[in-house]
Formats: sequence, structure tokens, C-alpha cells
Amino acid sequence: MKRNFLIAIAITIAIASLWSGGIQLTDGAGAAPNVFHFGFKKSVNGSIPSIREEGFEPIINKHGALFVGDTNKKELFLTFDNGYENGYTSKILDVLKEKRVPAAFFITGHYVKQHADLVKRMADEGHIVGNHSWTHPDMTQLSAGQINTELQKVQEQSQPLIGNQQMKYLRPPRGIFNDHVLATSKQLGYTNVFWSIAYKDWDVNAQRGAQYAHDQVIKQLHPGAIMLLHAVSSDNAAALGGIIDEARKQGYEFKSLDDLMSRDKVEPTE
Repeated sequence: MKRNFLIAIAITIAIASLWSGGIQLTDGAGAAPNVFHFGFKKSVNGSIPSIREEGFEPIINKHGALFVGDTNKKELFLTFDNGYENGYTSKILDVLKEKRVPAAFFITGHYVKQHADLVKRMADEGHIVGNHSWTHPDMTQLSAGQINTELQKVQEQSQPLIGNQQMKYLRPPRGIFNDHVLATSKQLGYTNVFWSIAYKDWDVNAQRGAQYAHDQVIKQLHPGAIMLLHAVSSDNAAALGGIIDEARKQGYEFKSLDDLMSRDKVEPTE
């Protein structure tokens, strides 16, 4: 229990220190050039989010990374980050099963080691299990070989649990990336998946209730949205059913990342 708590604190601090969005990390000790923390101009009233101002749109497009789907269709792609378990993933899976909604769960080495039962359930119930790295490092500081090790260890430990499912989607830890990370992971067969809907939901000590979570997500809905939610959030677990119902009421349909990738190349959104 103490070990899990310390890991949770470490991941939370790491995310918190970098949650400013769209920052190019070119200054400061140890910062590599042309390193970015993913950020975007949020959707307002159904508008399409933009990454044009952030400075990294060219390398996102160059490497086929995703942050939105087809913005001409009222489709949503639900994704969760699972760096560690906080007791809510089972409830989230229950809601997804009841509502018949597919999702993608990005897991770390800690998660697959400690919660193999939940990883197996994700796959058994038709969800995508994605790679979030073994130790949740800043991968821009790693060599190609080290990146390979981080991703391969998650894949090897997960494979007996996910069966025939191929682990092919990656979410870089903390949303930190550069050309090197995207190029290396693409060579290893991964599609990097970022997001176009998110809010500050990861701080387990600053939860504000289901209605707040519901409102934060619903006000950002837009066609083709890739939604990022953290499974450690009690607010998200409580709000998820209502979010799904309201999105459907507005005419949205929930799709899998596999549905998106199986189509022809998505046309530019801006």
C-alpha cells in the first residue's frame, strides 16, 4: 500500500509540473531542444481545437500522430490514462459495459504488474490496451534503445493478458515528446495518441464532484474528439455515465481508435 501511494504521488507531481500545455521545453538544466509538452486551443461551442499555435503541428503530422479524428463526423474516441490504480477502474469498466462504449486504456509497467486482472478485463471486454511506458519517464531524454526497452517491457508483460490484441497505440508519458520520440516509436510500430478534450482531473486531492467533471467535458465536445480522462479521478468515475448519455443526446457516437485507423487517411482538419 505504501509503495503504491508513493508511486501515485510521484506520477501526480510529474504531471502537475508539466500541465501548462503547449510549452516548448528549450530552457533549463537538462532540457533538450525542440521538446514539447502537448497542449491545444480548446474547443468552444463545438469549434475544432487547434495545435497550430503550439509549434509542434508539423511533427505531429509528419509522424501520423493523432490528436483528433474525423472532424466532419460527430464521433468521439474515449481514452483513459492508467498510470496507477486508485480504485475506480472497475466502476469505469462497469459503466462502459452497460453503455456499450469502447475505450482505450494506456497503462504503465506498474499498472500491468499490480493489476493484471484489470488489464485482462479491459481486453476481454473489447477495449484497447495502449502503452504508456514501463516507468513513466520523459522519453525525450532517452536513446532509441531505451525507448524500445520502455515500450517492449509493457508489451511483453501485457501480452499474456490481452491475448491476440496487438499493442500498437502509445501515449507518451506526461505528454512530453519531440521528433525523436515520435520517430522512434513509429519505427517500433506505434501510433502516438494525444487528445483534443482534457481538463485537470488527475489531482486526486482536488476532486470537485461529478457535476464539475461532467460540465468540463461536455463544454468541450466537438466532432472527432479524442477524449483524455484519468482513471484515478473519482469525479470521472461518477460522471462517466452522464457524460456518455449527454454526448449521445447531442448526436455523438462513441467509436474505437481501431475504427479511426482502419479508414483511409483522415483529411486535414484546419
